[in-house]
Amino acid sequence: MQIEIVLVLIILLITIILFIIDKIRVDVIAILIMILLAWLGLISPAETFSGFASNAVIAVIGVMILGYGLGRSGAMDRLIQPIIRIAGKSENRLIVLISTTVAFIGSFIQNIGTAALFLPVVMRISKKSKISPSRLLIPLGYLTILSGTMTLIASGPLIILNDLLQQGGQKPFNIFDVTPIGIILVSLGIIYFVLFGKYILPTKREETKKSPQEEIIQSWNLPSTLYQCRIPKNSKLIGKTREEIKLFTNYRLHLLLIEEDDEVLHAPWRHYHFSADQQLLLLGKLEDVELFSKQYDLTIQKGKNTFEDFRTIEGSGFAEVIIPIKSNIIGTCIRDIALRKTYGIEPIILLRSETKKYGDFCDEKLRSGDTIIIYGPWENIKRLADNRNFVLTTPVGIETTSKTKPIIASICMIGAILLALIGLPLSLAFISGALIMILTKVISIDEAYRAIDLRTVFLLAGLIPLGIAMEKTGTASFLIEQIIHPLQMSHPFFIMIAIAFLATIFTLFMSNIAATVLLVPLAMTIASVIGFDPRAFALLVAISASNSFALPTHQVNAFLISAGGYKNADYLKAGIPLSILFILVAVTTIYLLFI
Repeated sequence: MQIEIVLVLIILLITIILFIIDKIRVDVIAILIMILLAWLGLISPAETFSGFASNAVIAVIGVMILGYGLGRSGAMDRLIQPIIRIAGKSENRLIVLISTTVAFIGSFIQNIGTAALFLPVVMRISKKSKISPSRLLIPLGYLTILSGTMTLIASGPLIILNDLLQQGGQKPFNIFDVTPIGIILVSLGIIYFVLFGKYILPTKREETKKSPQEEIIQSWNLPSTLYQCRIPKNSKLIGKTREEIKLFTNYRLHLLLIEEDDEVLHAPWRHYHFSADQQLLLLGKLEDVELFSKQYDLTIQKGKNTFEDFRTIEGSGFAEVIIPIKSNIIGTCIRDIALRKTYGIEPIILLRSETKKYGDFCDEKLRSGDTIIIYGPWENIKRLADNRNFVLTTPVGIETTSKTKPIIASICMIGAILLALIGLPLSLAFISGALIMILTKVISIDEAYRAIDLRTVFLLAGLIPLGIAMEKTGTASFLIEQIIHPLQMSHPFFIMIAIAFLATIFTLFMSNIAATVLLVPLAMTIASVIGFDPRAFALLVAISASNSFALPTHQVNAFLISAGGYKNADYLKAGIPLSILFILVAVTTIYLLFI
């Protein structure tokens, strides 16, 4: 055995041990392995850092920017609503719905594109359903990978499979020939998480962390339930104003917005007149809403609800503003400022020293140091904060965007995916889409830089040299000989198990395309020798190259690791059982289809 092969095997063993003991971050492990390979002379300096310019890493950077832009623009909100409506807060129902949607779309889109498309969706669903992202993102990632086995166009190994078959003188597969196998594997993944998800999926402590909105609501004991009422044609409220009915004085209610003919008016002015068929969104207690509704013959459209139930107030929230010492509005009152009319913001509480004044304090003379709790769209609150007479102390939530931004963001993502489908390299396709998103001001260049997770970049770029070293030194060929050749006289089923196992190991530490290119010719040769269909063995290699669940080394798993707050142990716990089941099911299915 050559010394180079011995050294690469030792480094491979070290890598596996470091991933298992999970005492060092995965990106640090990758950098360590990358530098160690260079110092031992197993790869050249250029090969050492080639991962940073690789197609996979650049594609992931583009995907991160595109995914951030999609989430920022709110482009995926329409997909979220039906999923939440059907699944509610059931984790299993959410997993099934997300998985089946991902599996369908992922059958036609390369897996990193599918992951980018659904990450902002799942993060929003996680927030609305109060389920930790760590419970949903591993199923998302694994089903994204599994969906690549549904057609010949959704994963790299299956894309190049026909070229390898033709080089070996074999008949190529049609695009949907693999679909029955893919359906079985996708079903396996869904059933696996439904039955065992509660045992294998991690629950991170971060999910108990309060958001700035939760903190401000609890700190000041703010009302946090909303009620939607409709003004019928016979209502006594028609033609009146909130000033006339003394909405807070008489009913202790805040009117957050009025919706009429798809137009939304936030924090209506005190002299705004009510009219028939308007929808009122009220903040307060149920008994006060019922009293107000009874008094004016209103119809309560919805009962007790939380803020997440109303799409019309997305991009809105509570905020604290302080009157600074040299403010020009000291001595004036909120009525003089016309806070509702000018800014579309509802004043909730006035805080002064140890006292709190609720609701009806529009005629109070403002003093230096007064704090006002307000509610309104973030865009309006930011406009208020630009006025030097106020100091905003609350972190601003998700920015509202123009109606065109979700459309532009969607076009950028779909356009990038289409470019990849027609044959452009993933890196060029996704970076081009990201650049257009920046140029069209869906996001800024600074936001694009912040969207790039360097932990993922270094993890992927650092492990690519290990795959190069395995090919360059002949370590991959050595492992093939040691595992496959002793089994050549065994039953075809056991040989297929060995091939699937070897493809799985290779794809964890090197490019799945490289693993396919290495193993397919050998697998076809062995199949010919034992009298089995070479196409079956080649297909097994290409499908097994998707069995990348046990470690976060696949680009999809690496892409999701930060968002889910995962450690290596999380992937080992969820991925090893699935990898074993994958091998058994894939081998059995292909064996039965081709005998």
